[in-house]
Order: sequence, then structure tokens, then C-alpha cells
Amino acid sequence: MGITLTFNETRVIGSLIEKQITTPDQYPLSLNALVGACNQKSNRDPVVELDESTVQQMLDELVKKRLVTEKSGFGSRVTKYQHRFANTEFSELQFTDQQLGIICVLFLRGAQTPGELRSRTNRLCKFADMREVEVALRSLAEREERPLVIKLPREPGRRESRYAHLFSGEVEIPEVPEQAGRPTGQYDERITLLEQKIEEMSQRLEKLADRFETG
Repeated sequence: MGITLTFNETRVIGSLIEKQITTPDQYPLSLNALVGACNQKSNRDPVVELDESTVQQMLDELVKKRLVTEKSGFGSRVTKYQHRFANTEFSELQFTDQQLGIICVLFLRGAQTPGELRSRTNRLCKFADMREVEVALRSLAEREERPLVIKLPREPGRRESRYAHLFSGEVEIPEVPEQAGRPTGQYDERITLLEQKIEEMSQRLEKLADRFETG
């Protein structure tokens, strides 16, 4: 199935998938709720400020592509929207919970390392360990019909390579310069510990931001 999405379309679909899983009682979403979900300050990278007309335009395009459908509840005058992107009777894309969680985070946050994916999908799905993350990524990258994610070259200063989704066409792979005198041994260990501490602090800040936004 040859789905090609713009950045804004991935933000809309990613937001719908996230809210379907994390707040099912509030799903499908109204236009106003979807605008708020797209523009969240937490769990989004980059943070955007899409207005209602832009999101409505994206919805209209996605409805034409049969990736989103309108749904009006009984007695409700407000039109609500739900995705048909994956795991529905209308979609050829059928994912495990782990695969869908990965795709959702890649749509909302851009390229991620396996470690980042494990921590940032914790509200969407469960990974027992890093091996399960890598297995899910491999299954998406090696799909027979069409690879859906790609592993990027490891960047200087990073312990892991990042993965990006392929729903917006080919990913531009930056050239990574060769590093002379790369730190090893205890320096690598220190870098790893610092990365873990930064990630822990980031998660705490995100949880505080979520409480503030929903409070």
C-alpha cells in the first residue's frame, strides 16, 4: 500500500493514534481537540502551532485518501474524526501494539533511537526489554511489501543509531564524518550515564507538562 504523507498529515494521524490509545473515552476527536493534540507542548518534536483551518485542510485531504473518517455521535452536532490508517477493517496496514506505538512516536517526534522509543512509547505499548524494541524495529524495516522504517547512520556523540519512518518518502541521510580519537572505555561509560540521566530528567519534565496541560 503506497501511502505518502506530508509532515502535517503525520502529525494529525499520529495525534489521532495517540489519543485513541491513551484517552479512548475522548476518542474520536473534534476539530478543536485535534488542533490541541497536534499543538501539544509535550511529546511533540518539533512543537507546532497549526490553526483550525490548516488542520481542517489536512483532515479533508486524509478523508479523500481514506485514512481518516468523520463520525457524528447520536444527538451531537459536533463532527468528530478517527483514523483509518492502521488496524481497522479498512486498512491493509495491520500492526502489533508495539509496531503501532513505534510508528506513532516516529510520527510525533521524528527520528528516535531504540532507547528513546522504549521510554517514549510507555503509554502506548509495553516493551519488556531493548531486545523487543529491536525486534519490532527490524520487522518494520524488513517488511516484504515495503519497508516502513529505516536505520540512520549513528551520529557523533550518540551511543545508538536513530530510526525514521518512511511514510513521507525517502529520508535524507546526513553524511557522518569519521571521528579521529573517539573516546573509549571509561569515557564511553560516562557518556552513557549522562545520556541516561538526561533521558530520565526529560521524562520527568514531560510528565509534569502533561499534568499541567490536562490539569
